[in-house]
Amino acid sequence: MDWRRFPSLSALRAFAAFAEARSLEQAGVRIGVTHAAISQQIRALEGELGVALVDRGGRRLTLTADGQRLAEALSQGFSQIATTIAQITGADETAPLRITTTPSFAAGWLMPRLPDFRAHHPAIDIAIDPAPEMREIGREADVGLRYGNGGWPGLDAQLILRSSIVVVAAPSLVPADRAADLSHLAGLPWLQELGTNEASTFLDGNGLTRRKGAAIISLPGNLMLDAARDGQGVAVVARAFVEGDLAAGRLRLLMEDPDKEGYFLVTRPGPQRAAVKAFTRWVLRQSGTGFFPPVPPRA
Repeated sequence: MDWRRFPSLSALRAFAAFAEARSLEQAGVRIGVTHAAISQQIRALEGELGVALVDRGGRRLTLTADGQRLAEALSQGFSQIATTIAQITGADETAPLRITTTPSFAAGWLMPRLPDFRAHHPAIDIAIDPAPEMREIGREADVGLRYGNGGWPGLDAQLILRSSIVVVAAPSLVPADRAADLSHLAGLPWLQELGTNEASTFLDGNGLTRRKGAAIISLPGNLMLDAARDGQGVAVVARAFVEGDLAAGRLRLLMEDPDKEGYFLVTRPGPQRAAVKAFTRWVLRQSGTGFFPPVPPRA
């Protein structure tokens, strides 16, 4: 690398802070300088590179296509630098293990098993972020437990649980003696996990138009399952979360899409700190235990 042609690291740091915060003021707060200094650094960087990184034509500054590409590269690069520094200095050994997953997976798989991890690793602090949105592994979280097909660019993904997507409802809403007629289902309320569009996707994919009164209710995964058991709507969910309910008759299987993959353990490639290694090994051991524990009967 010709370091003489490399842009100023201070300018790159200022631009990365702006790209993350999308605000000159907030970027300045993050790195301890004024917003005017951030603006000056970005202009200097654009001058060094000879390309526009920020579009100043609107009411708010936005990234250009080149700016977005550079921002993504800097985010990965600075994240890896921070991780390496923490590893070689030992500063990350006492930091909490940050786990990102969905509310459904946290409630249905992780929390029932977590006492076993705590028993084997009582000194590891844990921070669980049950959010529908995928957090950035390496910067916002150390480990992800996510549903998909494993195709997350730049990340390592190991399948830990296969599960199809199913459409279910309580027998009180769709009696067992009634066929799962699509036109009838289109007139019922639907439930989906907050942050997803599974219900809309299913209806649209089957050419169905919701009739008046057929609302879609989005709520955290654990609350969605409670609502489905109470007969408040038809739910679209991973089958793994409702095996116990189907076996006990609390929910009725209406339709199934077997083409989906399942849940993956997602990490960033490269060296991992001890807490991440311990959790990864534990998850992979636990993944051989099968489906979730059956949900106890409701009082």
